[in-house]
Parts: sequence; structure tokens; C-alpha cells
Amino acid sequence: MPIVDMPLSELKNYMGTNPRPKDFNDYWDRALKELDSTEPNTELIPSDFKTSFAECYDLYFTGVKGARIHAKLLKPANINEPKPAILEFHGYSGNSGSWLSKLGYVASGFTIASLDCRGQGGLSEDCGGVFGNTLNGHIIRGLSDPDSDNLLFRQIFLDTAIFAKIVMDLPFVDKTRVGAMGLSQGGGLTLACAALVPEIKRLSVKYPFLSDYKRVWDMDLAKDAYEELRQYFRRFDPRHLHEEEAFTKLGYIDVQNLAERIQGEVLMATGLMDTICPPSTQFAAFNKIKSKKKSVIYPDYGHEYIADFDDLAYQFLLGM
Repeated sequence: MPIVDMPLSELKNYMGTNPRPKDFNDYWDRALKELDSTEPNTELIPSDFKTSFAECYDLYFTGVKGARIHAKLLKPANINEPKPAILEFHGYSGNSGSWLSKLGYVASGFTIASLDCRGQGGLSEDCGGVFGNTLNGHIIRGLSDPDSDNLLFRQIFLDTAIFAKIVMDLPFVDKTRVGAMGLSQGGGLTLACAALVPEIKRLSVKYPFLSDYKRVWDMDLAKDAYEELRQYFRRFDPRHLHEEEAFTKLGYIDVQNLAERIQGEVLMATGLMDTICPPSTQFAAFNKIKSKKKSVIYPDYGHEYIADFDDLAYQFLLGM
């Protein structure tokens, strides 16, 4: 069988390449304290989208740095006791998706809430206010800023955490039965969210993005979703005088470094032909997860639709 990365036997033991900053835990502990002092000012606004069995809302809240964040939230109609919930995260540059796409979970008795990442394809606000690149490229947003707290994905990771806490605190949600799911960027955000809010019970993750940036670089795959890494060096450090510093700083927003905080059960899908998010970068995170976990391997698939896993994920999340 052709391979684009390590053999599977090596993937199962690979622990990552990208540097982990020495103050990584302090960085995120400090970030969570900032989150605790942020007043979310939550709003639930009934949507124009109507069905007989679901109540649909636009959810708005305030994240760190004052950004107003949007999500779609759907709950079963006429429930009289708390029910389980699913948090959904979308792919890079995308949005929370259609109302219709979420009705299967509502019909199964779940509340489902889908986040719009700030500054991407949905309705969430991007406040900016950072020195350096703002043209495009959220991974490298803030990389040139002297303050590591200005990395954009720090704010996005924190958005997922406050989002999870808001949903958990809703009176119609059973906070002990909240799961999360996503693919690509959504998979990375699912891992980050569950690391920052370890009460999340189950995680369905498909080929996660935002992991092991240096490995992507070493494989010469800084293109497609990771193209901005190449553009960063070409535009801002053409002789790579600060390469180690840059990758170390990216380590703050590398989900493999957060993975050990996860306590929920994890189901992760990986296509061994994935050249967008190489399998080794996915396993760098998966192998650091200490909670119950299972890897589902698709030898002939890349970074693409895998219908089989959607069915497995659905059954997995229904089991909460």
C-alpha cells in the first residue's frame, strides 16, 4: 500500500516534533483565569428557521478581547428535564453550517450548538488589534507580536471553552452528558475545547488540524490549510533567522500540547493518505491523550468525506 507518512506501526508511537514552550501550562492557566473574568452577556434569539420538533436559536456571547461570538443552537421542543448536548466545530474558514444538518441530533433528544469561529465564514466578530500579519492566515495571526497572548488561536480556543460552559449551564442541558465533535479545524478545536473544559464527556474527532506544525514543515506540506506557515517565513523571516522561536511560539496553540488535559472519551478518524493534515500530526495529539480513546483508520482516504465515520460518530455520541 502506498503511504504519504510513517507506517502505521510508527504512527502509533509518534509523540510529535513541534517544540513545547517551557511555560505552556502557565500560559493556559493564565488564559483560563482571563476567561473566568470575562462576562459573556449571553443572548438566545429565536431563529426564523422553524420545525415542529426543534426550537432554534441564534446564540451570542462575548469572548476574550471583547469579540461578540455567534453560534447556532437547536434544542428538542417541549422537553421537561435536562437532556444531553453536542458542541459542533467547523472546518477552517467555514461556518456553523445549516440548521437542517443538525436536526438528526435534535430528533434523538440532543441539544446541538455549532460555533462560528471569530473572523472566519460565519457571524462571529474578529476584533483585530494585533501587531503584524492581518491579511490572512489565522495560525500566524499574532506570531510577530511580542505578546504571545495575542495569538489569534488562543482567543479561538478560549471561545470554545466559554461556549462549552455556556451550553453546559443552560437549564435544559444535562451538563454531565455534553460531547463535542468536528473535522479538520473542527477536530482540532474539539480537542482544544475538551482540554480546557475537561468535563466534556465524549469527543468525535475527524483528521484534526492545528497539530504539530513543525512536522508539517519538515514534510514540505506547508501548503493548502498550512500554506500560511510558508508565507510567514517568505514575508517576515526569509532567512529563517527566527525559525526555532516561531515554532516554539506556535507551540502555545498546538493541540498536541493540550491533549494530555483531556478527560473525556475520544473517537478519532484518520485517513492514511491525508496530505492536508498528515497522519503523524494527528497521532502526535492522539498519542498524548491519557483518557479512554480509539483510533479508526481509513487506509485509502485522505482529507475528505468519510461517510462510514459519520455513522460511527453518531452512535458513539448517542451513547453518552
